[in-house]
Amino acid sequence: MGQGTVLGPFVELMIFATFPLAARIERADAMNAVQAVESHGRLHPDSGAAVQPAGGGMATFASPGSPMTHAIGLGMSGPVAETEIEAVEEFYRGHGCPAVNIDLCPLADVSLCEALGRRGYRIVEYNNVLARRVEKYDTWPRDSRVRQAGAGEMDLWACTVMGGFFEKDEPTPAEADIGAVLFDMQGAAAFIAGVAECPAAGAGMSIREGLACLFGDSTLTAFRGLGLHRSLIEARLAHAVAAGCDLAVAMTLPGTVSQRNYERAGFQVLYTKMNMQRDS
Repeated sequence: MGQGTVLGPFVELMIFATFPLAARIERADAMNAVQAVESHGRLHPDSGAAVQPAGGGMATFASPGSPMTHAIGLGMSGPVAETEIEAVEEFYRGHGCPAVNIDLCPLADVSLCEALGRRGYRIVEYNNVLARRVEKYDTWPRDSRVRQAGAGEMDLWACTVMGGFFEKDEPTPAEADIGAVLFDMQGAAAFIAGVAECPAAGAGMSIREGLACLFGDSTLTAFRGLGLHRSLIEARLAHAVAAGCDLAVAMTLPGTVSQRNYERAGFQVLYTKMNMQRDS
C-alpha cells in the first residue's frame, strides 16, 4: 500500500489555512463584531456605541473595557499604513478607552505586524481559530435536550451562557448584558440545552456568506461532563447544513476543554490569532 493511498482520505478531510480562507473568516468575524456593537447600541441607546473602518477591517466600540471593543480584520486586504493605525488609536482615545486592542491574524499583511511592533503593542491573549467542512449529513445526532431558543428567551439564554462563562449561578446585570447583546445580534441564532427542565448550557451562531460562525459556548458548572457542549455543536452544525453553509468556524482559547470538544467534533486548528494591546 503506497503512501498516497494511506494519506489520501486524511488529506481530503483537511482544511488548509490559505490567505483567501483567512480573509473570509476575518471578514465574518469583523461583521459579527459590528453587529454585536449595533445590538449593544439598540439595547443601550445612550452608550455611544460606534464602528469605524480600519485598515481593511473594522474598529468597534461598545464601552471602555468591553470585550466588544476592539479592531478586527486589519491587514487582510493589503498593506496597512501607520496612519491607519493612528486613526484606530484616535478612535478609541476619543471614546475614553484606557487601551487599544487590535486582533492580529498571522496571515495579515506583514506591514501590520511591523507597525504594531514599532508602536509598542504587546500580546495579551491568544485565540485558536478552528474550522471544519459542513457536509450534508442527514444523520447528525439529535439530542432532545437541545433546542433553538425562542425570541422571548433572551434573558434566560443570557443568564445561562454568562453564568457558565463566569462560573456563577446568577451573573451580574453587566455580565448578563453581554449575553443579551449576543442574543440580539442581527442574523444570530441561539441554542439552549436543558437537564430535567433546568437550563444548563447555551451557545450561539451566525451565518456570514455561507460561513457558520459558532460562538458563546457555555455550560453551567453543575451540568458539566454531560455531553451538552458536544450536542450544542452538533445542533448548530445541523442548522448550518440546513442554511446551505459550506464551512463552520469557532474560536477558543488554546488548550481548553472547548477546543478539545470542537476537535472531537471534527474541527481542526487553522491558525492562532493574537490580541495586541497598547495602553492609550
